[in-house]
Amino acid sequence: MSLATATAPPRTRLPLAVYALALGTFCLGTSEFMLAGLLPQLSDGLGVSISTAGLLITAFAIGMTVGAPLMTLATLRLPRRATLLSAAAVFALIHLIPLAFDGYAMLLVGRVVAAAACATYWAVGAVIAVRLAGQELTARALAAVVGGLTLANVLGVPAGTWIGERLGWQASFVAVAIATVIVIGILRVLVPHQPHDDARVPMRVLVRRELVAFRDRRLWLALLTTALFQAAVFCCFSYLAPLLTDVSGISDERVPLVLLLFGVGSFVGITLGGRYADRDQLVNVFVSLVAMIVALVILLALAGTTMGACAATFLFGASAFSIAAALNGRVFGFAGDAPTLAASVNVSAFNVGNAVGPWLGGLVIDAGLGLRAPIWTAIALGGAALVVASFSWRLERGPRTERATRVPAECASA
Repeated sequence: MSLATATAPPRTRLPLAVYALALGTFCLGTSEFMLAGLLPQLSDGLGVSISTAGLLITAFAIGMTVGAPLMTLATLRLPRRATLLSAAAVFALIHLIPLAFDGYAMLLVGRVVAAAACATYWAVGAVIAVRLAGQELTARALAAVVGGLTLANVLGVPAGTWIGERLGWQASFVAVAIATVIVIGILRVLVPHQPHDDARVPMRVLVRRELVAFRDRRLWLALLTTALFQAAVFCCFSYLAPLLTDVSGISDERVPLVLLLFGVGSFVGITLGGRYADRDQLVNVFVSLVAMIVALVILLALAGTTMGACAATFLFGASAFSIAAALNGRVFGFAGDAPTLAASVNVSAFNVGNAVGPWLGGLVIDAGLGLRAPIWTAIALGGAALVVASFSWRLERGPRTERATRVPAECASA
């Protein structure tokens, strides 16, 4: 090794391949969230009720929660880039089901399969992104990958809804499939081959190595923080539209514009959070949680005014997404040299929050507590996440513990 190589300066820019991975999450996020805007068309086209059509969203969340760890274990011995491209190909193919089969049942099964492919892409893509970026840009790389999801909320979901309203919901699915195929081509060119030395290692050895990380209490606290935080976000966000119309007095036609503010805020938040999380991920978690709770309190106080609700929605999006890079980065740090399963379980933790948050918000509304009640519930969930993060702080930074910010060796060897 030459002296120049040994003393190479730390990387200051992310590789282009990381942004290519973000294009993949853009397609995944568009598919996941556009169904909320297509429920009336799905209900009419499939001949089912709105609530039954809504189960397609639930099926996707369940598929992500269960599929992430299962698919990770099933693909441990496979080359990572091949696994990534295969998952994206399955995801694209599943979105063509409406062209080949009619009926609700096949679409429901397709959403579960698409979610499993989506979870595989998320977990493997995160590992590849961290490895390509190196230790000094871990959080920023993860923020870039998650940034594809925020871009989906800003551009993909409105575009998918617009296509569905004019050409039918099947056209939205086909558009996602076409976009995913294009992204597969980009990934094939930009993502380099990933060294994989585990092809001949017995499966039981690989599984045992991946499971070792789950002996660490810090990892479980990090996963619980993820689930509680995500539940807080979706408890409020899922019922934001009726709050804006019935409490803030905003017309139905302008609600998408207000939700666009949330998307723009989330993009700002993920950009800032990813830039600062590499300095101190646990501090980023605390700051972001406090900021989100403050934004929710502002929304609660100003929900009755149009301008106040708009401003609070932007702040909510920015504060909520500023934590994403740190949450993902901490899981990688605790996972050691075998981060793939831990990353997939973190995907499951996010989706547990996706399921629990709207359920709790619906419970308080059905109890007759009004449309502001989900905000109160979200504040409580955010407070619970802050308590769990406090336990993490005590465990990691107490006088007898050693601060753990290590990045997996294999990820730092890009």
